[in-house]
Amino acid sequence: MGNGRVDEGGPAAGLSRSFVTVTSGLPEVPDMKVLVAVKEIASVEDDFEIDGLGVADGYVEYDLNEWDDYAIEEAVQIKEEGDDVEVVTVTVGPERAEETIRMALAKGADRAIRVWDDAIEAQELLDVGAKARILAAVVEEEDPDLVLTGVQASDDGFGATGVALADAVGFQWAAVVNGLELDDGVAHVHRELEGGIEELTDVDLPAVLTIQTGINEPRYASLRGIRQAQSKEIAPKALGDLGLDAAAVDSRIDLTAMYEPESESDTQFFEGGADEQAAALAGVLRDRGVGAE
Repeated sequence: MGNGRVDEGGPAAGLSRSFVTVTSGLPEVPDMKVLVAVKEIASVEDDFEIDGLGVADGYVEYDLNEWDDYAIEEAVQIKEEGDDVEVVTVTVGPERAEETIRMALAKGADRAIRVWDDAIEAQELLDVGAKARILAAVVEEEDPDLVLTGVQASDDGFGATGVALADAVGFQWAAVVNGLELDDGVAHVHRELEGGIEELTDVDLPAVLTIQTGINEPRYASLRGIRQAQSKEIAPKALGDLGLDAAAVDSRIDLTAMYEPESESDTQFFEGGADEQAAALAGVLRDRGVGAE
């Protein structure tokens, strides 16, 4: 109903009046909402051990996916340049991932959604289709004007989730975006394609854009931002909360083995100073016929 004021009584009631404020109770709706897909990626130490179908836990560290860092920065810049823009992040990951999610919140995102349950945990590997179905359910619930994802993740490197998501929700899309301007419901995007070809195109919103590294310079989280991030909402969601069941995360890809590939060539190290190393290298090349007429 909006805000209102009720005057109890009238002129005959004398000077004594009381007022009641009436509010609708509905949350404010931002003029624009940007949803950013954020992934926690696994990085492995140079020396590691394999445990079954994965790397042993003691050799794995977790961090924010590099491409997603650029997507977060682009969303925050849109927020800073707009009048009423909300930035929401969505992550498919266990409770451990909240540390990574807080990084996105500290950089300027307003709130976050984390999707996880036993059915997702039971999967050895989520393929592009499974990820797209989960994210599509979040898009349906959040109804964003713009969805940003990284071009790819540095751990599995599929590089197709953003485009698959656009297809699932029926949004326009552009991939490998390294320049973006928004104007009256249209995204003016710049893309650098293979062979050095540059493309300028317009994409009507709502849209999904996959963001390339180099589109901006991701900021470091400030101390103030880190403190504020601790009080920002991270809403946990299970598949059922999004209207999905376990079948939604069935993958067409099975992880059958993990191993460290053997090197196909030997590496030879030369000891000594620069002159000694150069002489040794010249000898090896001579022995192998390099430079011979």
